[in-house]
Amino acid sequence: MEDFLHALVFIVLAGPVFFAVMFAERAWLIRQGKTDAYDLKESAANIGTGLIYKVLDALSIIFIGSVIYLAVQTYGFQWQSSSPLLNFILLMVLVDFNFYWVHRFMHKVRYGWAGHWVHHSSERFNFSTALRQTPVVSFNGIMLVAMLPAAVIGFSLEQAVIALELNLFFQFFVHTEVVRKLPRWFEYVFNTPSHHRVHHGSNPKQIDTNFAGVLIIWDRLFGTFVDEKDAGEIRYGVDFRPANSLNPFRLVIAEFVSMWRDILHYRDIRILWKHPSWVEEHYGRR
Repeated sequence: MEDFLHALVFIVLAGPVFFAVMFAERAWLIRQGKTDAYDLKESAANIGTGLIYKVLDALSIIFIGSVIYLAVQTYGFQWQSSSPLLNFILLMVLVDFNFYWVHRFMHKVRYGWAGHWVHHSSERFNFSTALRQTPVVSFNGIMLVAMLPAAVIGFSLEQAVIALELNLFFQFFVHTEVVRKLPRWFEYVFNTPSHHRVHHGSNPKQIDTNFAGVLIIWDRLFGTFVDEKDAGEIRYGVDFRPANSLNPFRLVIAEFVSMWRDILHYRDIRILWKHPSWVEEHYGRR
């Protein structure tokens, strides 16, 4: 229950920040003559999916996460230094490293994509896009994997939840076209709007790139980094199964339902672990 309250506190504290930043971005874009950069109905849908996600995410921590996390922690080992700062840095880096692989999985495997598609389905890229999420990613257990290694070395569930929430809080601020480039050293080490714009692109050079949460060094190390200047013109959205609704409740389950429809239609369980585009490439578009 305590972790549920932590999630609600996060909504209460982060919510006003997110709304203030969105309003400021929208005002700036209108001033620049980019009046179509925000669509009010779509922004409302993005906020709606975000609220559904966050509340159900908190419930998943209580009913699923706490049991699995505590079981792993029981059979792990205790490693913590005497320095709170060192412990904090270790936990943040560990969660971010695991987020990179979880995020990569969500793009490479249809089962993971079912919980991530909605985030990429918007053809606009602004701060409200960051809130476009689905609780499927919580209840299918994928995001929990980002926290489990913290259990192995003795960090509490509360500490892991806070670390992941801080990671996601940072990621909100990379969803914008207003910020073009940050200092070179920052762009080399951290995820930035420039890097994340490439990640949200749907052209060939942009697909399955820049999976970073906070540190872009993981993409540089593991060969998935593409610089914006090398990515070509960025087209946002998804190539396959685009969104055809602004109903938040339909959006959060759309790709999960689509995945199971494809499995039943083609009678092919491999769809679960194949690439999200595999059905169209293997069977052709319906």
